[in-house]
Amino acid sequence: MSTPKTSSAEQGSHSNYRRSLGTIALTATGLGSIIGSGWLFGAERAAAIAGPAAILAWVIGAVVALTIALTYSELGAMFPKAGGMVRYGQYSHGSLAGYLAAWANWIAIVSVIPGEATASVQYMSSWDFGWAQGLYDGKELTGSGVACASVLLVFYFFLNWFAITLFAKTNTAITVFKVVVPIMTAGALMLAHFDTGNVKQFGGFAPNGWSAVFTAVALSGIVWAYNGFQSPLNMAAEARNPGKSLPKAVILSIVIALVIYLALQVAFLMGVPAQDLTEAGSWAGLGFNSPLADLSLAWGLNWLAMLLYADAFISPSGTGMIYAATTSRMIHGVQENGHLPGIFGKVDKKTGVPRPALVLNLVIAFLFLAVFRGWGSLAEIVSIATVISYITGPVAVMSLRRLSPDLKRPVQLRAMPVIAPIAMVFGSLVLYWGRWPLTGKVILIMAVGLPVWAWYELRKPWAELKPHLKAGSWMVAYLLVMAAVSYCGGTEFGGRGFIPQGVDLAVVVVIALAFYYWGVRSSWRNPSLVAAEAEALAAAEQDADTDGDGKGRGPAEKVGADA
Repeated sequence: MSTPKTSSAEQGSHSNYRRSLGTIALTATGLGSIIGSGWLFGAERAAAIAGPAAILAWVIGAVVALTIALTYSELGAMFPKAGGMVRYGQYSHGSLAGYLAAWANWIAIVSVIPGEATASVQYMSSWDFGWAQGLYDGKELTGSGVACASVLLVFYFFLNWFAITLFAKTNTAITVFKVVVPIMTAGALMLAHFDTGNVKQFGGFAPNGWSAVFTAVALSGIVWAYNGFQSPLNMAAEARNPGKSLPKAVILSIVIALVIYLALQVAFLMGVPAQDLTEAGSWAGLGFNSPLADLSLAWGLNWLAMLLYADAFISPSGTGMIYAATTSRMIHGVQENGHLPGIFGKVDKKTGVPRPALVLNLVIAFLFLAVFRGWGSLAEIVSIATVISYITGPVAVMSLRRLSPDLKRPVQLRAMPVIAPIAMVFGSLVLYWGRWPLTGKVILIMAVGLPVWAWYELRKPWAELKPHLKAGSWMVAYLLVMAAVSYCGGTEFGGRGFIPQGVDLAVVVVIALAFYYWGVRSSWRNPSLVAAEAEALAAAEQDADTDGDGKGRGPAEKVGADA
């Protein structure tokens, strides 16, 4: 059925979730998503693209992620429901924009699961065993490598099958380990070898120019890494106090991860033997299969290499487990938006786990693993799809302020009217930095999902369908225009050079702002928003009825700028 479920039906499905996750568990979920395979490969990959200036790429990536995350924090606290990020575009603009945003977000997240398994197996290929070295051929996993990664996918699946409480306990423990090991790695490598000459020689601080710094943000796994901030939002239905815990978890996870990633990047840059750089001819010429472990062995830190080989299973597996959980909640959200069969909205009453959605994501993860067998190729696809999914947050948050000004907002930043358009600009710039033709390919992948939307929506009467098409036209036009600009843009970003260098960035900024204001103005009070408002009102009345003093709880305490 294409019509969104009634409020009572949605409440029934969501009542099977367990509100058991506090700020610490949600922060662990976000941090555990951010610190996955990215820290094992990101430093080398960013250095290969931007040289020592990769340090700035991590900072830029964090600023972009934090700005966009602030828009989603307000939305997540307003609608603390499973799969939160696939819902907001539906609430503000109806089915077309909502579906495109959900499709991009789901593609970006579900493909991370095989990416984490691939990272573990790729590190394993550096073991001193013939069978292990046969898992990876230097570019992608071999047949035996794919089989090994498939076993890991099944492992992630079963960790999520039984209960959310098992997930929370397992994830918190794994996240502690995942934070401690990168810190130990950075410290040990810095103590073992810290050659500042690496920054001065081999092309200097920015050997490939400043455009390479921006490209590193988009393609080296930095966007992939920081994208983990959305995991707490997708678990919002299981948060005990979403108004307070969600924004804290999102911001803390990004800030802590930035510190860790900067330390690892500096350790890698200063730790590479000068002889290796000389032989390679440049940062891009380095050919490590297991970058940090190989450096550890180079400087006699055998204990650290062994620890890294172990963590190459634990860190990606922890992230893979989290994404297996969050993507199943996203599928639940897409189903409630009216774009998947009802079975994918079922939540097991005993365990509080959406098991049919979990099975669907496992199947899709196997498909991605079969097609994209290398961490680098998956990182590029994930990063660009992620950025496309980002653009709906800034538009949706301000659209809903216009459409539903009285809706309770546990998180409400006074500066959001400024933050939102800046977030739209940042997201558009990162999409452009992703380079043609990759940007065009991922935008084409967005179109692949439209037949599913058409199956559910084109059966509606024209009078009912028309406002959805009108409200979503801004997003379709945005993707087409950005693809055209990427094709015509500067050669340093893979374009044909029709738009001069420097001017191209200004053009992207203008386009981003134009589509931001178009998107906000085209929002409308569609049936999904009306149902969400009714559900929020019913929940507020229920809270008042169950309050011990019988007087009701009153407005939730606001955080952020009002704190």
